[in-house]
Amino acid sequence: MSGLRVVPAYRHGRERLYVCREDGSNVAWYDRETGRVNLLALGEDDGNDVLNALKPFLTGQVTVGPPPVPTPAELARLTLHPDDDLAPNRPGEALLVALERDPGPARRLRPDPRRRALAAEQTVGQELDRLEGAGWHTLHSVPLPGGDRIHHLVIGPGGLFAVHALQARKARVLVADPMVTLGRREAEPLLRRLRAAADRASYALTAEVRPLLALVDPAEVTVTAQPRGVRILRDTELAGLARLGGVLKPADVEALHGMARDRDTWGGL
Repeated sequence: MSGLRVVPAYRHGRERLYVCREDGSNVAWYDRETGRVNLLALGEDDGNDVLNALKPFLTGQVTVGPPPVPTPAELARLTLHPDDDLAPNRPGEALLVALERDPGPARRLRPDPRRRALAAEQTVGQELDRLEGAGWHTLHSVPLPGGDRIHHLVIGPGGLFAVHALQARKARVLVADPMVTLGRREAEPLLRRLRAAADRASYALTAEVRPLLALVDPAEVTVTAQPRGVRILRDTELAGLARLGGVLKPADVEALHGMARDRDTWGGL
């Protein structure tokens, strides 16, 4: 093989280096934590080409061979073109890209609201990523047609959640379905938008996706009546999702995660 390139991916404290052909398809990946090069192309010459491509990145001794007991979901993920794989998205990916392209004026009277929103998504994203050890997966900044997006899509034993992060730093929050009032700001029909995003995700994945509003550092939260179908949590309460179960089996979690991370899944909405 010729023209191989190495594409790094770093999530949840674990780094993988994918070896790709010119068309973007993966032929191998190197897991630095285990020191293993996993080959999809099993020929001896192919293995040599992969090792040559990885040579600048290899540390210490490595083992080389086929992936250990690959599942259908893992093989499906490996066939994704890197541009179509949403798994490497960082919390607030869309906002990070927007700020890189247009950082705004150096001096302004008020802080850029995009940075407040970004801080909220990063805080919530970090909490959700910690659920990985409990059998959950989180995809960040999932794009929807029309310019909308789901801040975080969480998939695990307790089901699927479309999570919206809201910066509420030291402010009082009033929830009167579908309106959400933050401090002295004007009320917004935020819960209606959350339900709509969750419904679109349910349609794309052919599985129930429930909306969840994550409030970051609120001073006080008042809910006039339990919102229909919407879970409301503080960012410090998100770890409690790990205790939920009985909805999806591990194989279903992996299959839905493999489907959700493919950008094409969301293109037909």
